[in-house]
Amino acid sequence: MAYVDGFVLPVPVAKLADYRKLARKAGKIWIEHGALAYTECVADDIKPGKLTSFPQSVKLKADETVIFAWIVYPSRKQRDSINAKVMNDPRLASMADPANHPFDGKRMFWGGFKPIVELRATPAAGPDTPPDTAEPA
Repeated sequence: MAYVDGFVLPVPVAKLADYRKLARKAGKIWIEHGALAYTECVADDIKPGKLTSFPQSVKLKADETVIFAWIVYPSRKQRDSINAKVMNDPRLASMADPANHPFDGKRMFWGGFKPIVELRATPAAGPDTPPDTAEPA
């Protein structure tokens, strides 16, 4: 089963285009070094909760949005190897300096995860077939 790094961070709406550019560059480098998938999503339907929520988790400011992202690796061992290569990649040197980030890295959080359930729709499923009822190909 794969291994996943997940992260959540606040990005000023005015810097979202800059963030997307940085994320696209970083994602290509992660994939080049062996990651299976790299996905970054911008908040579309998030609300503060009573106890916790995405906005509360990053201490979201009025002019910011939340990014929810993940990177998929073949395994934990390969994730560690891939991340070591990525961190030593000279193309990411400018991204290592927090002064160059279009976000507040102090309010970002992340972690590695072992999947416990992975479901996918099969290619044979039609557009109206719910993923959890799709028949195997």
